[in-house]
Amino acid sequence: MAVTAIDQLIQLFARLPGLGPRSARRAVLFLIKRRESLMLPLAQALSDAAEAMKSCDICGNIDVTDPCSVCNSTRRDVSVICVVEDVADLWALERTASFSGLYHVLGGTLSALDGIGPEDLAIAGLVARAETDRVSEIILATSATVDGQTTAHYVAERLADCGVKISRLAHGVPVGGELDYLDDGTLSAAIKARREI
Repeated sequence: MAVTAIDQLIQLFARLPGLGPRSARRAVLFLIKRRESLMLPLAQALSDAAEAMKSCDICGNIDVTDPCSVCNSTRRDVSVICVVEDVADLWALERTASFSGLYHVLGGTLSALDGIGPEDLAIAGLVARAETDRVSEIILATSATVDGQTTAHYVAERLADCGVKISRLAHGVPVGGELDYLDDGTLSAAIKARREI
């Protein structure tokens, strides 16, 4: 039985995070019903993005320019670099508009189980950036998972001789979080990261 264009579209949508086969079918049907107003513009936007996107040679961000708009900005604080695991983390921090420095995307975390070692991540590039006179602080913004913590520890060791301040994002109770719903690790981190008010 031949796979139709609609079946292929459903299969591709089902690969997206958070979409299973049923959700993919609903999304495709929604697009088909709005072919002119949504489906065709979406197809064009996907094509344009696929042609235009580039990976920044400096920080690893994905943008339409290289260097990216963050690295090219004259309004950023070039003395502070925030280290993230993935581009999604960079975009999440940018959404908050609370950080005005530069970024460095590692491309993942160290994971012995998955065979990901230091040479698989963009750690050497970070060390090279940290050794410049302009950088005074590196913020490690890796996740609070075992792999994220291991990666942060390894990166901190690699940066130890660079003469820069190394800090870590605070972990603990989220805004609006109730204590009885939090796991032990989160509560423990919150107690250790407490501050005077």
